[in-house]
Amino acid sequence: MNNDPSEEQKNRWYNDPDNWAWGMFYYNREDKRLWVPRKIKEFGWTTNFANPNATHVMIALIIFMLIFTVLYR
Repeated sequence: MNNDPSEEQKNRWYNDPDNWAWGMFYYNREDKRLWVPRKIKEFGWTTNFANPNATHVMIALIIFMLIFTVLYR
């Protein structure tokens, strides 16, 4: 049995303005995806901030940027 949401359900979540904080931060506890398209799809992908792994991804990106900045000043 496949518990993955259908494309129709994903589109409903994506188009629901309640799942977008300030129109730019995607936050949906029902959606288990870590990455979702941005509101303006041409701008790439964003993180589902309701996903527990989002915190780890953001911390890793910040650490990477800090290390890169210190090493290549």
